[in-house]
Amino acid sequence: MAINGIKGFNDILPGEVEKWQHIEAAARRVFELYGFAEIRVPILEKTELFSRSIGDATDIVEKEMYSFVDKGENRVTMRPEGTASVMRAFIEHKLYAADQVAKLYYMGPMFRYERPQKGRYRQFHQIGAEVTGVNDPKVDAQVLTMLCHFFAELGLTEPSLQINSLGCPACRPAYRKALTDFLRDRLDKLCDDCKRRLETNPLRALDCKAAGCKEATVGAPSVLDHLCGECEAHFGAVRRHLDGVGTSYTINSRMVRGLDYYTRTTFELVTTLLGAQSAVAAGGRYDGLIADLGGPSLPGIGFAMGVERVALLLADREFRKRPDLFVAALGEPAQERAFSLMCALQRRGISVEIDYEGKSLKSQMRRSDKFKSRFTLIVGEDELTRGMAVLKNMDAGTQSEIPLDDDAVARGMLV
Repeated sequence: MAINGIKGFNDILPGEVEKWQHIEAAARRVFELYGFAEIRVPILEKTELFSRSIGDATDIVEKEMYSFVDKGENRVTMRPEGTASVMRAFIEHKLYAADQVAKLYYMGPMFRYERPQKGRYRQFHQIGAEVTGVNDPKVDAQVLTMLCHFFAELGLTEPSLQINSLGCPACRPAYRKALTDFLRDRLDKLCDDCKRRLETNPLRALDCKAAGCKEATVGAPSVLDHLCGECEAHFGAVRRHLDGVGTSYTINSRMVRGLDYYTRTTFELVTTLLGAQSAVAAGGRYDGLIADLGGPSLPGIGFAMGVERVALLLADREFRKRPDLFVAALGEPAQERAFSLMCALQRRGISVEIDYEGKSLKSQMRRSDKFKSRFTLIVGEDELTRGMAVLKNMDAGTQSEIPLDDDAVARGMLV
């Protein structure tokens, strides 16, 4: 009986993986332009890290984490998001001792137990970036501009930037009370989850997809009307800096985040091309998180994007790599020569494929077409005797006879 993969845990196959490599390469290229360095953190962390950072009343902690007790009787969790792990590493290794301003990016798998659907899986992949130690709203604008730059690098114009401010610990309590009072009068329309979270996390009702919650929150108080002077000034400065560098955005006053640690600037890049899964990247400020995890009192801001969702936006593009050359060899001596030629050219950085089974020329040419090779080199008994070969340019439909050695083949492919 065949053993299949686990539901919600997907294989990324050749033909698709090249697209992922393209996305990852673009992220590294763009992020490093902005001074970010890569950090790699483990998949397993202590469960406490996420309950302290994300919040006990969030869906992630309450319902979705892959948590278990290991053989050492430790409660551990497969990371459901990346920011908490990166901040744990930042604190544990005292990266702030060298410089409080750290610019870090990461990429890798995350894990949440939820209903698998298009673009949303139990093992999913994120690329994210974090900045610590800067209060200035210019860094908010820079992070948002970098994220938009990344999507432009991929040739994607559809994800649009939406921003909001969630205030700070000084002004958010008044807003939470106003929203809670508003929702309490509409309690009968709320879904069971929003009823349960009314006292602990009422903001989640604003982005709940249940029809009753959408109806109940029509006309709800806006967080932007409850910002303190400092938060209002900060949000205004972020918008001014975005305008100054030409980064387009819209304000979405109903935007909230599913993680408790966010403060002030929050944002999403949203698209209309993926159905219900409209957000492809999201993040915000978390000015109290580092201190809450036992580190120094430093601000932070960051984001994460879903690689699966970004890949869906590139669904109509071909990323499979083409071999530079296919060598079609007829007869065993020619096959031996083709093999040594392939190895010599590969050492020179030229990608080469050959036929290993001694099939007919027609069959080998079909295989070259299947690979979409840029060139095909034909070597038979006569060519081997004369030390020559036929080099076909598969795109141009032209051919020429060249000496049968790696220097000549390499030169012939540059013409």
